Amino acid sequence: MTDLLERGVVLQDLADCLEQAELGHGRLVLLRGEAGIGKTAVARRFAEEIGGAGRARVLLGACDPLSAPRPLGPLTDVARQLGPPVTQALEAGLRRRTDPGGIFSGVLTSLGGRAGRQPTLLVIEDLHWADQATLDLVRFLARRIDRIPLLLLVTYRDDEIGPAHPLAAVLGDLAALPAVHRCTLEPLSRRAVSDLTAAAGHPVDAHELFSNTHGNPFYVTEVLAARTPGVPTTVREAVLGRVARLPDRAREAAETVAVIGPRATEPLIAAVSPETATGLEDCLASGVLRPDGPVLCFRNELARRAVWESLPVYRRARLHGLVLAALRSGPVDPVDLAQLAFHAEQAGDEAAVAEYAPRAASYASALGSHREAAELYGRAVRHASAASLAQRVELLESQAYESYVTGNPAEAIDAWNEAVRLRHEQGDRRREAEDLRRLSHMHWLVVHETEAWRAGLDAVRVLEGEGATRELAWAYSNLAQLACLGYDPATTADYAGKVAALGLGLGEPVLKTHSRAYEALVNVACRGQGWESFEDAWHAAMAEDGMADDSSRIGAVACWTAALHHDLPRLDRLTVRTCAYCREHELPTFLVLALGAAGLGMLHRGQWARAAQKAGDVLDRNPQPLHRLLPLVTSALVRARRGEPGVWPLLDEALSYGEEADLFLAGPVWAARAEAAWLEGNDSLAVAEAEHGLKAVTIDSDPWLVGGLLRWSRLAGGEPPQTRAAEPYALELAGQWHEAVRVWEELDCPYDAALAGLGGDVPALRQALETFRSLGARPAADRAWERLRAAGVRRAPYGKHASTCANPYGLTKREREVQHLLCEGLTNREIGARLYITPKTAAHHVAAVLTKLGVHTRKEAAVPLDQDGAS
Repeated sequence: MTDLLERGVVLQDLADCLEQAELGHGRLVLLRGEAGIGKTAVARRFAEEIGGAGRARVLLGACDPLSAPRPLGPLTDVARQLGPPVTQALEAGLRRRTDPGGIFSGVLTSLGGRAGRQPTLLVIEDLHWADQATLDLVRFLARRIDRIPLLLLVTYRDDEIGPAHPLAAVLGDLAALPAVHRCTLEPLSRRAVSDLTAAAGHPVDAHELFSNTHGNPFYVTEVLAARTPGVPTTVREAVLGRVARLPDRAREAAETVAVIGPRATEPLIAAVSPETATGLEDCLASGVLRPDGPVLCFRNELARRAVWESLPVYRRARLHGLVLAALRSGPVDPVDLAQLAFHAEQAGDEAAVAEYAPRAASYASALGSHREAAELYGRAVRHASAASLAQRVELLESQAYESYVTGNPAEAIDAWNEAVRLRHEQGDRRREAEDLRRLSHMHWLVVHETEAWRAGLDAVRVLEGEGATRELAWAYSNLAQLACLGYDPATTADYAGKVAALGLGLGEPVLKTHSRAYEALVNVACRGQGWESFEDAWHAAMAEDGMADDSSRIGAVACWTAALHHDLPRLDRLTVRTCAYCREHELPTFLVLALGAAGLGMLHRGQWARAAQKAGDVLDRNPQPLHRLLPLVTSALVRARRGEPGVWPLLDEALSYGEEADLFLAGPVWAARAEAAWLEGNDSLAVAEAEHGLKAVTIDSDPWLVGGLLRWSRLAGGEPPQTRAAEPYALELAGQWHEAVRVWEELDCPYDAALAGLGGDVPALRQALETFRSLGARPAADRAWERLRAAGVRRAPYGKHASTCANPYGLTKREREVQHLLCEGLTNREIGARLYITPKTAAHHVAAVLTKLGVHTRKEAAVPLDQDGAS
């Protein structure tokens, strides 16, 4: 067994993780690195070593580089080894008798039911090619792995994982799990490349080889294996150089394997071309192909792709046709449907695409692989020229829905637009109206308010004269939602009443439940009352079957409203319930919206580091415009309040998503822009930004959004209009600063309490200044100091205290005292009692300590600090 150069540390890390699994504390190891870095070599070497020593049961699965991968492909690879709990669950899934949750539970049962026996090593290679269901399986196991004897080793190319990649969201979800271990494979050193060159007896200059390959093991070994003078400039040239020197039959065999893909077995190769199969031995002998159990494959996917791309288009299409014919010659396994659809499209066989792509899409959707389902439905639509009108429109509707649930609004809108046209052509008014309603909702998600109303009203118009139908009731429900979000209680009540009446006549109480939820929510937003009624209606809606999409949407909007209202305990409860419901029903669209609202709540509490992290996590998923809006505002305000750069690009993007007349979307942005301008000392701009937002205010507008705009106009020296505002803002505007501070403190909003204190006397200004300092809010502290100076106070500004300057972390004397008490493990209440301050003030000091130390938890802050004596 040859050595793997410079991989000993990684192999030891894997061995340490296996020891934990042997004790029943499983681990998930993320083995990452660029293409060709040697992830497979490390994974296979480790599997061989521990399997050969009998230390673990070894299971090997892999993901496929298809545009629509096999649903749960890696699990299918190892299902029989896992036993009946998994094979039976998979079979039931194929017959749609269970959801992916049942399959995942079967996997957990098989992996966890090995008490007293050796652990399991489950390897999943190339997770960057995984279908959605496989990603969900990894996420599912990761959250439970510390209780079972499993070492789950997954490999992926980290250089191919951008913000919009499906795997990026999974990695974000796994970031905080203690059972997750990360291993990064680095390029080979110059010394290692020299050793490989010397061992190969290759005439190539080792230093030149290192410079041209940057130490990538695949590039290095491919060049050395090519045995030609000089260094090829690309891997493609190296691979094709080796293939070109094979005998004719062997070269044809390599090309056939490249077309078949990563599941090329010898029987399938022979079925495609019996003559070609005779060249396999030469391919294996030369190292162009390698055996992997029953499969023959290239040493790297880049090599396979290089050969595939080198084929003339006509020859490539002919070979794909032969593969398709071979796969169709026997019984078709549902697992192979996506592969059949892929080869059919590459062969230009529209009839075969029409036969297999819809079935493959349906199978993928049933297993929860919605991204793959959307791609496959799209493939079916592109090749549906011979399909009937009814078949084509159903494919479009399926593609639209799968695109919607996977967060691809552009494709969903295009598909639903075409479906509306075809339903109209059919004369199917009820289905046309249903597609219009869904189209309206999609426009709302991408912040196209005018288009959302147009499509929503068209849905009602289409059904006029059709009598009392379920579709009409849901069309009215959609308009009730739009009116609710437009802060129009009268219109919301009108449409909600129509929904309730139709629901009663149709015998569908869920319709009345949904109408009650929107009616209650608009009363919360516009009048500050009705939360209990809303939550009762929402809980009833969640209990109904088949209403998960609407119920999760309602919950997410409620989270948004609670965040805007600074109702933080309610926001916490709503977020937990909404996120759990969205995860349970596999609805990431509204999960992301709720998480964005949670980030704004952290901002209100003064937890700015956590708020920035939460907002960044959401933005990294590259979600739809509606979902980006609150995280953009949160990120911008954290930067603005800290005096950091990069504020205005975030706020400009946020402003581009909402229409100026839409206070629900644009209101928070205008308020944030006014605050950012005020923090920069640009009072005239602050007033102008606030006035932009105030133009959209009506008598029924949310008083919390209105209040924020009025506050910034007043603080910047403007003359805001007399209009209704939420209580703490109204108190600020009325000059009742003491009461305003009290209300904000009761709401657990320290920054807002300090802003209210700017309208007070000198002690209030000093307290505001101290709060701003504790939060790290330098620009606001500067503005507070301006007011103190104007009041005749003469004192060194923030940051000039000698004791603070002497402390290497910038902690004040009080903050150093608090940090010492954190080391003793004291709570905020205990710290307050020790220092004779209130628990709330203690909490503010703790938050300041965390910020200045650059940590996120009390435990991280509770450590002895360097140069403590100097402080």
